[in-house]
Amino acid sequence: MQKAIKKTYKNGLRVITVPMKDNPTVTVLVLVGTGSDYEPKEINGISHFLEHMCFKGTVKRPTSQVISHELDSLGCQYNAFTGHEMTGYYAKGDAKNFKQIFDIVSDIYLNSTFPEKEMEKEKGVIIEEINMYEDMPQQHVQDLFSQVLYGDQPAGWNIAGPKENIKKMVRDNFVKYKGSHYVASNTLIVVSGNITNDDVYKEVNKYFKDIKSTGKIKKVKTKVSQTNPNILVKYKETDQTHFVLGVHTFSLFDKRNMAISLLGGVLGAGMSSRLFNKLREEMGVAYYVRAYNDTSLDHGEFQISAGVNNARTEEVIKEILKECNLLMIEKVSEKELNKVKSFLIGNMKMSLEATDDITNFYGGQELMKGEIKTLEEKIKEINKVTALDIQKMAKVIFKSKNLNLALIGPFKDNAKFKDILTF
Repeated sequence: MQKAIKKTYKNGLRVITVPMKDNPTVTVLVLVGTGSDYEPKEINGISHFLEHMCFKGTVKRPTSQVISHELDSLGCQYNAFTGHEMTGYYAKGDAKNFKQIFDIVSDIYLNSTFPEKEMEKEKGVIIEEINMYEDMPQQHVQDLFSQVLYGDQPAGWNIAGPKENIKKMVRDNFVKYKGSHYVASNTLIVVSGNITNDDVYKEVNKYFKDIKSTGKIKKVKTKVSQTNPNILVKYKETDQTHFVLGVHTFSLFDKRNMAISLLGGVLGAGMSSRLFNKLREEMGVAYYVRAYNDTSLDHGEFQISAGVNNARTEEVIKEILKECNLLMIEKVSEKELNKVKSFLIGNMKMSLEATDDITNFYGGQELMKGEIKTLEEKIKEINKVTALDIQKMAKVIFKSKNLNLALIGPFKDNAKFKDILTF
């Protein structure tokens, strides 16, 4: 895998370049360290709304149609995304068009004008986006799980915000929020593909020379406290029940996370995983089941999610808890552990075949942790994990009082699930 080179400017702006001489494409990604976890409650949703508005026009490109037409004319793939702790803007295209691609992405990031007429129309778009996800139980149950884990604080709020917030936002909200967060010390530019370092630095110096240099705003620390199992059931007439079952884990800086990742791999990585075999092959009650650890700056959660036969929901949850309990009782065999390691390593390699994947791989690490680990270093971390590490970690995180369940299905209350949430 190509080596990433990092440069930090005096104002705190960071640039990562990954030259790939034989690759015909280039990806330009601009990341900013803000998202819904940085928002006051009264404007929860503004990070996501702002991301939408950045595509609605700049001084140089006054409408969204001008922006999209130019990118489409270059044959680009482009989009943006907002999470709890980061927002990103990117475009991928033919490497020969690098300068134009960089110009457009930086213009969107730096020079958006937030036209009020477009803002009012976009409110309808975002409300329909919220409606769409609320109509998708497999997606919406993730929002409910965040509510169960974190309650009424930023980590527990919806990234898109409540509809009432969207309706009352005004242009000044965007101007102030962007002015506070989209600053040099909070911005990371990542470029990978058929470019040279000097190619990138020349464009950075040209377009980012006047970026605001005030200090980065810190987010409010997430509070994590739990003494009993938590349950949130949302009644909905569905053909299957979608649920997320999980526990609090650790921040992304914790060295124990790789053991949890392997634990998740044993339970839910691939069609030979324990939960796939149990729920789909043996019981025939689910099409999908997933298990993974998700980490953030000051918190983390391990979750198992599935969509299952309504009539057998309780039975499925009991079986999942049995499988978790088994990890505390018995060490994973060497054969199974090696299989899981190979699966995770192989999938990680395949996920890094394209320039856009590589920008996300290095950009996410640098923005969140301030470090850049190579693929080879990640592989070494995976291979260091032992069966005993997994067993110890299972004993640490799998405790009855730490369980959390979010569920969408044809159930009127949570009473029937209280008694089964135990190891």
